[in-house]
Parts: sequence; C-alpha cells; structure tokens
Amino acid sequence: MIVTNNHVVADADKISVTFNDNEVADATVKGTSESNDLAVITVKLSSLKESTKKSIRVASLGNSDQAKVGQMVIAIGNALGYGQSVTVGYLSAKNREVSASDGSGKSTTQVLMQTDAAINPGNSGGALIDTNGNVIGINSSKYFSYGSTNVEGMGYAIPMSDAVSVINDLMDREVLKDSEKGYLGITGRDISESVSKAYGIPVGVYVAAVSDTGAAYKAGIKQGDVITKIGDQTVKTIQEVQEKVNSTKAGTTIKVTVQRSNDGTYKAKQVDVVLKGKDTLDGLDDGSTQQQNDSSQDYNNDNYNNNYDNDNSQVVPWGGSIY
Repeated sequence: MIVTNNHVVADADKISVTFNDNEVADATVKGTSESNDLAVITVKLSSLKESTKKSIRVASLGNSDQAKVGQMVIAIGNALGYGQSVTVGYLSAKNREVSASDGSGKSTTQVLMQTDAAINPGNSGGALIDTNGNVIGINSSKYFSYGSTNVEGMGYAIPMSDAVSVINDLMDREVLKDSEKGYLGITGRDISESVSKAYGIPVGVYVAAVSDTGAAYKAGIKQGDVITKIGDQTVKTIQEVQEKVNSTKAGTTIKVTVQRSNDGTYKAKQVDVVLKGKDTLDGLDDGSTQQQNDSSQDYNNDNYNNNYDNDNSQVVPWGGSIY
C-alpha cells in the first residue's frame, strides 16, 4: 500500500506507480479522504518483478509532534514530472491553518507544517523527512501568490502524527455499494475554531436535527450535541464524519464521542451507535427552510447563547448536511 494525496488521484481514470528501478505498475485506490487530502493506493505484488520487490523499502515514520521549528527537512517528489527530486530546507512553522479551494469553489481548511524546502507541482504526496530519514509529513501544497504578491518558500505538508490514524482507517476501508453504506440519520453543521471562540461551542459537528428512525436517535444522540470523535479519529467537519460513517457498513457498531451542553457547560459523552441505512434519512432536511423562516436566530443575534430546548441543548437553526 502507498500513501499519497487525495488530489493526486481524484478523478483519475488510471493510476500507475513508477518505482525506483523505473518499473511501472498499475494501482487501484483503496480509500480516500478529501477533507484530509489523503489517499491510500494498492499495487498487486504479483505484478512486480522480484528485483523491484527487493529494491523497495518501507518508510520509517517519525513523530511530527516532536519536530522542532528550525530543524532541517528534506522534501522528496517528482517535481514537474521530470523524475524523482530532492529539495532541502527548514521546518518554518507548525500548526499553520491553511485554506484552499478547488476549481468548483469548494474550500477545505487543514492544520499543516510549513517549510521553505521547495515544493512544486509533482511533489504532492511525497515524503517530508527529517535528517534521520523518518517521514514527518506528506507534501501537499504551496502558496504561489497572496493577492497580488508573489510568494516564495511557503510550502506545506500534512503532519505525520495527524495522518497516521486517517491512513490506518483508509487501509482498512471497504468499497461499499450505496445500499451497504451506514448513516447516522442526522443533519449536521461545522463548528470551526472561529465559531467555537465566538459562541463557546466545542469544535466539531453540531447536530442540528435527528431522524426519529435513525441510528443516532436510537443511540441517544440529541439535537444540540457536538460530534468530536468517531472511534479514535477526531472529526472537525461534516465531511470527515461523512467519510468515516459512509465507508462503514450499515449494521456495524461504532463509537461516537459527543460534547453535550448542560446549561452552557459541555461534557464529553461516548455512545455506541449501530449504523442504519439511507432509508432512515427520510424526513430530514438541511435546515435551510427553517433558517430562512427564522433568520432572527443566527450568528448575529445577541440572544444566541440563551437559545435552548427543554433538554438544555442549544438549538441553532442553521442549514447543514444530512448523513
């Protein structure tokens, strides 16, 4: 199995891998996470020559949490498609919040490592290693410009410590038919860092509505809860929850951690959820009708933090996504 970026393999009709002895093999996608920009692809060992197998070395993973700003790093890739390349620089910063949008205008935000080692088209999915040869990041993007200002030496990599749990999940992920996919039966909305700071709600996915025939309802998840973890994986966006839940078969039991408000104080609660099928989404909408009809209760309303239901859960009439 090989780890790369989701944007490298997204929408590809065919995927091939060139090994360090210049042998080429076809690959298939095992799993992808658009929100984390990670993908795992596989190559059949039977398609490789013995000489190629002997030349392959499994990468040694480092701990990006222990990496220090100012330490030397090495970026490996295939810059501009000219063949394998190596660039050297320093770890410029950690925990940089970086937003990027694709051609359709969809935007994603990640917390990344910054480096001045040259990262160019073709480096995506390559390793960012320390001087001991340990992979501490996965090269993903760079700033070409900021407004009208040209930018140099601002490349970004996904921290390995954050990527490992996602990669492990993708390695174990099954390819499911739509009829097999699991659903929670809720409408959700992202709680970003900025919203969390403004309104005192934990970062995660706010549960705006719960289907009374859905898996979440049966497990005791309530409107106003904030989903923060699925299994061992921290989730911060609806997309991350969708990817995790919809890649698990209906009928499977998963552990979901929610933060629940009690008079404005949030406490963590873990529940076992038996996922159900898509038919349990009937009756749920994205909240847009309610949002339009009750626009007085939004981010700008001074009474926002006093808006509770009878179970002391905050009721926030935002639009959201159903899953």
